[in-house]
Amino acid sequence: MMKSAFNKMVLVFASGLVFLASCEDDHSRLKPEFMPDMYTSPSYETYSSNPLFGDSITSRNPVAGTIPRGYSFFYYPSSNEGYEAAGKDVVNPLEKTQLNLEEGKRLYGIYCIHCHGEKGNGDGSLIATGKFPPPPSYSTGKSSRGGDVKDLSDGKIYHTITYGVNLMGPHASLVSPEERWKITQYVRVLQKETGGITADTTAAKADSAAVTAQSSPEVK
Repeated sequence: MMKSAFNKMVLVFASGLVFLASCEDDHSRLKPEFMPDMYTSPSYETYSSNPLFGDSITSRNPVAGTIPRGYSFFYYPSSNEGYEAAGKDVVNPLEKTQLNLEEGKRLYGIYCIHCHGEKGNGDGSLIATGKFPPPPSYSTGKSSRGGDVKDLSDGKIYHTITYGVNLMGPHASLVSPEERWKITQYVRVLQKETGGITADTTAAKADSAAVTAQSSPEVK
């Protein structure tokens, strides 16, 4: 009986020590780990040899046929032929609304205005330094690939934003497909000699109101 009570006291004392040790607030000291592989998995450097794969390469390619979430394919290559084909086949999938136009204007102010200028006249702050030739005006300029810039279609503008042209670099890594379409929508506004957004946003409002009126049930 005495031995059993003693064993219980020892067990309680040992449990108390474990409890006190676990409550230590000094996290700067390394503590012993039980089965550390359960906590920290062995890892391989990106370009190191890896015995887990048949080709011994740690950095793996995406599975064939997979695409990033939200990715939108643009099937036209970075070539004059792709540019012309996009001009004929591709139209802006976004509805022309004031919200899209304003967002396109905002994005234009971030990615385009420094070269193309506020009204698209090729007089941006970077051009004003005199170190770079001005891009053609959206409303009066001539495209280096033929024709007037004001006549460029949705597909040609989107293709140019995606792949770039001449000194303009590709912007596909900077703006998403949807953002490129919004910029395209705003550039189409700047192609007009008014060079402003008022006329188009007014038209967009009118179109939107007309669609709403047509789709609303008749009230009797």
